[in-house]
Amino acid sequence: MVTPVEIVQRQFDAYNAHDLEGFVASYSDSIKVFRMPSSEPTITSKAQFSEFYATKRFNIPGLRAALLARMCVGNKVVDHERIWGLGEQTVDIIATYEITGGLISTMWIFPAE
Repeated sequence: MVTPVEIVQRQFDAYNAHDLEGFVASYSDSIKVFRMPSSEPTITSKAQFSEFYATKRFNIPGLRAALLARMCVGNKVVDHERIWGLGEQTVDIIATYEITGGLISTMWIFPAE
């Protein structure tokens, strides 16, 4: 059985490899992505998720992330990530992943301010 941490690590590795197919394979068909502090999801399906990353992330040659810290409680994995390529400065985020049925079903992204 694959653990929540292994699922999140697999998508993290695919993100850094710009492997769209491998990346979205870790997410459920009904993935919901919240960009906090919004209470409404910005993405509500795997098709929408895949389109976003294909056109707004993986087309950026210098895009990459570093894992600064990770913790897991039950089916939730929380990462502190530093991202390069979204602008002139690095961006720090907290990403919380909820795993359901062996796939990431919900992701909450908290930007550092």
